[in-house]
Amino acid sequence: INPQYALAYNNRGLAKYDLGNYQGAIVDYNKAIAINPQDAAAYYNRGIAKNDLKDYQGAIADYNKVIAIIPQDTYAYNNRANSKNNLGDHQGAIADSNKAITIDPQNDFAYTNRGLAKSDLGDHQGAIDDYNKAIAINPQLVEAYNRRGADKSLLGDHQGAIADFNKAIAINPQSASAYTNRGLAKSKLGDYQGAIADLNKAIAI
Repeated sequence: INPQYALAYNNRGLAKYDLGNYQGAIVDYNKAIAINPQDAAAYYNRGIAKNDLKDYQGAIADYNKVIAIIPQDTYAYNNRANSKNNLGDHQGAIADSNKAITIDPQNDFAYTNRGLAKSDLGDHQGAIDDYNKAIAINPQLVEAYNRRGADKSLLGDHQGAIADFNKAIAINPQSASAYTNRGLAKSKLGDYQGAIADLNKAIAI
């Protein structure tokens, strides 16, 4: 009916993405952008699909476009930080997370992303502090418990780590990474049967 209806291409891209057809989604986002080069949502969604395809540079380029169009878009800063982390640019990820937090101090994902970058830089206590902030904002944030537990374990607090993994599993019983991490922490404490049980569960998931 209307071949220039950019929103329809964008929304069809979202549906394809939800079905796991990331390349097909990108084709639709490309069409939406060709019709409307200022379509921030299409750039944002295309960035997500590229990130999932491990095209982190391409994702960053799309988030750059979003930020140029909407400079206060915290989600674009969050996602760009994630892509930068994946490329090993942890300082860049921290800078983007800082920007997102400046715009929205209640941005739980920004604290989580910054914690991940700090952890990769070896600042495990700084990472834990950021995960604490994320959890204070959103007590149901599985990723923050999982990451905090991993950093506690790296600092030798395996019992504290297990408590965090327990919480992550209570919120999301299908979190394979939480079972894996808990199994590793149990192994550090000499509970090998408990570790095997958790790793079996992770494999089943």
